[in-house]
Amino acid sequence: MSSSPEKPNLDSPLKRPPSWSNLWVKNKKAFNHVLFTMHLQALTKQHNQSTLTPQPNKTLDFNHPTLVSDRTSLLSDEILLHILSKLPKSQRNSNSLVSKRWLNIQGRLVRSLKLLDWNFLISGRLFVRFPNLIHVDLVNGSVISPRNSGILLTNKLLSLHIDSNFEPKGFVSDKLITPVDEIDLGLKVLASGCPNLRKLVVFNASELGLLSVAEESPTLQELELHRCTDQVLRGIAAFQNLQILKLIGNVDGFYSSLVSDIGLTILAQGCKRLVRLELSGCEGSYDGIKAIGQCCQMLEELTLCDHRMEDGWLSALSYSENLKTLRFLSCKSIDRYPGPDEHLGFCPTLERLHLERCQLRDKQSVRALFFVCQAVREIVYQNCWGVDDDMFNSASICRRVKLLSLEGCSLITTGGLESVILSWKELDSLKVISCKHIKDMEVTPTLSTLFSALKDLKWRPDTKSLLSASLPGTGMGKRGRFFKKPQDWKSLLDA
Repeated sequence: MSSSPEKPNLDSPLKRPPSWSNLWVKNKKAFNHVLFTMHLQALTKQHNQSTLTPQPNKTLDFNHPTLVSDRTSLLSDEILLHILSKLPKSQRNSNSLVSKRWLNIQGRLVRSLKLLDWNFLISGRLFVRFPNLIHVDLVNGSVISPRNSGILLTNKLLSLHIDSNFEPKGFVSDKLITPVDEIDLGLKVLASGCPNLRKLVVFNASELGLLSVAEESPTLQELELHRCTDQVLRGIAAFQNLQILKLIGNVDGFYSSLVSDIGLTILAQGCKRLVRLELSGCEGSYDGIKAIGQCCQMLEELTLCDHRMEDGWLSALSYSENLKTLRFLSCKSIDRYPGPDEHLGFCPTLERLHLERCQLRDKQSVRALFFVCQAVREIVYQNCWGVDDDMFNSASICRRVKLLSLEGCSLITTGGLESVILSWKELDSLKVISCKHIKDMEVTPTLSTLFSALKDLKWRPDTKSLLSASLPGTGMGKRGRFFKKPQDWKSLLDA
């Protein structure tokens, strides 16, 4: 009996040869792309040939448009600009790479810019590339820093590269700063190229440079001056519509400049329409703050950052009769010798008092501050040093408080918190975060009753919340959650 050779098993997936149908299914998308590209090239070539010969006049049929390489060329600049303006800002960089036309149109959508290269401004290319700017920041472009340096110096006000040969008195020495005459020239060029400027951030400018901006940009409303001096402030009066002003005089470790009572008086007489004012690293005294309060009668918000005010300046705040918000940021002290209470006065319209990263170790200073701010409705403590129960008790003089926020106040205890907030009959919002000496287990029935009457409560005094375990269903202790009148707290705590 003869045996025939064994036939290969074609049903096995490992031995079956690939068929054209399988290849077609697997690579259908790739083939479609190739065919579409070939078809598009053929039609484009045919269209180009037809345009070389004279054709009778035709009206453009949008139902059957002639195929072109760039369909967006059929749209006007205004229509394409409107379409691109609806796209998210995250796509702007990629959109500008499509073509030169898209690059130019995309540049018309840019309204805010931080300058990095000073020559880009002086040459005029800035206005060709971005013709509709209303907010320009010149700080980084004003500092001559080595781009290839591995040392990046960062501050909340500026960020720059430096080399290892920096001067011990400051990281930003005079040799790294663009000279004043070049800064003034750049401001003149900027003012002529951006007549609709609304906000400007300047570094190391002079009086003449500010005057050139004021003459060409009457719509400017917000100005930020770095390395500002008293003499520079002489050009402030020319800004007739200025409403927001930020002055940076001295920055520890970076640079130093002087803004004193002379500059504050010039500012007060020239900027009578100011609504918001921030003084960072500025010196001064009672006279300068009084001049601002008397002349800037529209001032509603005052911020003092790392101030170097002389003793007794705090009583001058009472001259700001329309002040609504008072902020202290990174201040080493408030006022070490504020004087007697009868000379302090108070701000009748003040609504918000914010203290952030401040050293509040002087009880007399803190007490005088709350005396001046006794009409306040909101009090915010955030990462302030030295605030204990005795210091916090000074806030009990403020009887109209509706909102209290404590964050990073590690010395305040549960009893200290209770003794103050129970005296505030209008309190309806409370926020307590990262205050390790405020304990859940120390919450009394009286305090829990107050909690149940609040409209908003955010309670996370530490990371080991025991109250969250004993109050199921309330959501207490969950990160970032607000609560609305939990009615069962008193009964649960009493149990």
